[in-house]
Amino acid sequence: MAEILLIDDDESFRGMLARLLTRAGHTVETCGDGKKGVEIFRKKPDYLVITDLIMPDQEGIETIIQLRREFPGVQIIAMSGGGRVSPNIYLDSAASLGAKRIFTKPFDTEEFLAAVQELTE
Repeated sequence: MAEILLIDDDESFRGMLARLLTRAGHTVETCGDGKKGVEIFRKKPDYLVITDLIMPDQEGIETIIQLRREFPGVQIIAMSGGGRVSPNIYLDSAASLGAKRIFTKPFDTEEFLAAVQELTE
């Protein structure tokens, strides 16, 4: 199974998603912001990255840009529940910047796990 870096500032959601991925057989490392996520990824650049888009310190869009610049082949799944505007605006931006799959929170876990499987094969 895959090694996954999960970046989300919502501790309870991050924990729930990490448990879901672990039960599916994946190894998961987590952190709460994009800046820390980039630091972790630099040490192990074969992770599948799953990132929230709206976070303090360094948002997911900036994280995607930075990761894609340094590691063009990185596989990224972006997710968002929105902020001041519809999550689709953020997610469309993430897709245009290189996120391979995008999900609006809350999302169907089976579809999500299928996307993880597809990107890690």
